[in-house]
Amino acid sequence: MSDSNITITRRDFLKKMATTSAAATAYSLFPGIAFSGLDAFNSGTSKLAWKKTPCRFCGVGCGLLVGIQKGKAIAVKGDPSSPVNRGLCCVKGYHSIQALYGKDRLKKALIRKNGKLVEVPIQKALDIVAQKMKSTIESHGKDSVSIYGSGQWTIPDGYVASKLMKGAIGSNNLEANARLCMASAVTGFITTFGLDEPMGCYEDIDHANTFVLWGNNMAENHPVLFSRLLERKQKQKDIVIVDLATRTTRTSFASDRSILFNPQTDLAIANAICYELIRTERVNWDFVNKHCSFKKGKTNIGYGLEEHFKFKDKAQDNSLKEYKHFLKDYAPEKVEALTGVSAKDLRFLASLYGDANRKVMSFWCMGFNQHTRGTWINNLIYNIHLLAGKISTPGNSPFSLTGQPSACGTVREVGTLTHKLPHGVVMSKKARKLAAKIWNVPLKRIPPKPTHHTVSMFRALDRGDIRFMWIQVTNPMVTMPKLSRYRDGALKKDRFVVVSDVYPTPTTDIADVVLPSAMWFEQEGMFGNSERRTQHFERLLEPPEDAMSDTWQLIEVARKMGFKKLFPWGKETYIQDIWNEYRKFHDSPKHAMAPYEELKKKPGVMWPFVKGKETKWRYHGKTDPAAQGDTFDFYGKPDHRAWIWQRPYEPPPEMPDQKYPFWLNTGRVIEHWHSGSMTRRIPVLHKAVPHSYVELHPQDAKKLGIQHGEQVRLVSRRGSLELSASINQRARPAPGQVFVPFFDEGKLINELTLDAYCPISKQPDYKKCAVRVEKI
Repeated sequence: MSDSNITITRRDFLKKMATTSAAATAYSLFPGIAFSGLDAFNSGTSKLAWKKTPCRFCGVGCGLLVGIQKGKAIAVKGDPSSPVNRGLCCVKGYHSIQALYGKDRLKKALIRKNGKLVEVPIQKALDIVAQKMKSTIESHGKDSVSIYGSGQWTIPDGYVASKLMKGAIGSNNLEANARLCMASAVTGFITTFGLDEPMGCYEDIDHANTFVLWGNNMAENHPVLFSRLLERKQKQKDIVIVDLATRTTRTSFASDRSILFNPQTDLAIANAICYELIRTERVNWDFVNKHCSFKKGKTNIGYGLEEHFKFKDKAQDNSLKEYKHFLKDYAPEKVEALTGVSAKDLRFLASLYGDANRKVMSFWCMGFNQHTRGTWINNLIYNIHLLAGKISTPGNSPFSLTGQPSACGTVREVGTLTHKLPHGVVMSKKARKLAAKIWNVPLKRIPPKPTHHTVSMFRALDRGDIRFMWIQVTNPMVTMPKLSRYRDGALKKDRFVVVSDVYPTPTTDIADVVLPSAMWFEQEGMFGNSERRTQHFERLLEPPEDAMSDTWQLIEVARKMGFKKLFPWGKETYIQDIWNEYRKFHDSPKHAMAPYEELKKKPGVMWPFVKGKETKWRYHGKTDPAAQGDTFDFYGKPDHRAWIWQRPYEPPPEMPDQKYPFWLNTGRVIEHWHSGSMTRRIPVLHKAVPHSYVELHPQDAKKLGIQHGEQVRLVSRRGSLELSASINQRARPAPGQVFVPFFDEGKLINELTLDAYCPISKQPDYKKCAVRVEKI
């Protein structure tokens, strides 16, 4: 039952990540398999029907094999045929099926009567949703209604939502929670390369010998991929892993070098590396001269805190001479005090990128993206790789990771953001014409201007510009920054909120209608993971009682609103029909998608898929069917060159002071996923980490007279929260910093966070605001 191809190093690492005794038992009795109950242990595995599906609990896209017996999922193991995880899972994957069977699973539709949610037949609830959408549009206009979705949406979910809002209703009030986690990655890709998503793939790990992790606790947030790094280190002696972060984590302990930096100063660090590459003559000038252009944009661009904040960047030509002059301010000795990183360590980092004998991967996730200069720091990491000429070839890859199973496939590719269409942006007449043709709607139906990004959308709900919001597959009443404002706004008079979910949450608590959703085990669909891999999955189980897929909920409401001609698909084949229609938007070598039949045969296919072959490395003529010639071709830009951006360090809008002397950082733990609405209902994971906490550095704790486990109060300019202190446990923040995971709906840390965002990507910064710590 174990996979002999998996090394002990990887398995030992993942076992250590599984911090509960129950998880360890599952590993020891049946290596690589976790069971949901004692009956499964007694019966063994011979009677189980094993079915394939991708895991939902991050953006990596691990393949699972789910053991089905008598219509129930009772066992899980990693899929050895998956090129992503090669038979291994993290502790969430191994216990994923238990999320199906929580006692409070939503199985019936609910509507609010006299302040209480009461059960009603699902069709009645869908009638109410359709009628309310129509009446709101009639009274307040089409931009008074909105849909807020998720990177957990399947591709069909997102496609139908986009077609309903933009093609049927004619409003761009469509957003998704991926705006909160990867929007800066998108704008970073587009401003540098002209097109979104990574140029490389996970196979780069097998070719690289140097891994620099930028603000990314990969050991807990992408543990299976991190285990692949450790496997490389086990097999090859020259492998170097560097953890560049603001706190010491399990990733730091497993790395060859841990370098701590001050919050926000990653901008200065990246510029210092570029300075050193030029100073030490380690730039690949042949590559730069042939394939790069120098650009600069606006500076002092604001933070999005104003109510109707607007910003548009403007790219201007820059010269190499001016760029070199700009970088002089980032010489290592000049920025070591600002960054907290010694000049020696800055030069060490530059030496890794500049070494011609090293193939370098850079990994990042929320630390970069949840950043008031998130677009800039994405640009700067590309600057490093472009100057070194280490990009778009096996093992040389700047790689932006994602935290949700289809943040790429659904949000970025389908385009479930206010400015997006499945193949372009609403501002492009050419893109609107194509959408109008495929959807068979008038061109004028699709508005040419974006409306509200996520923070703006919830502000509009608070103001009353938006009166109706349908929330699917996400929990914004836990995850929105400056939460109290947006929760209070959703509860105001004349607001109507619909929530589709699988369990009660703080978001269903504020809903007027709750629709019970099917989980991914209970429906057919597709996800798109971080490496451009589209993964099809079959329905393995029947959804309970009235629960239905989010796709079918949207179709039902669309039809009830009078749009049946736009949503003609039958219930037996609608997933295939939707996919076939959606593929028409990507009918070019730049983004061609695999046929439905091909997706069903394989554990995922990477796009572009051209002439029966997937593309592993983009922007090179030898590996990318869209590239011209036999060398690099950055065809996303008009000049076919990647852009090296001049981006300065700028401070965050809120910094520690005498009244609020600590930095607050938020994030995740390995046992829980995002807001915890599913993982906290998995007994093993909930028992392992039942409540949130605040990490303090031992020096700070000593000064404040705080012992491990004691209750403390965090206070920001927006709110306060009581938590237990965690000192020298799984991780340790730097002095003057605190860290709080956000999975606990009973400890709403986002009541303290600030809703400042990157003016280019509109993604909020959850990593930096000022708080004080009070002993209770």
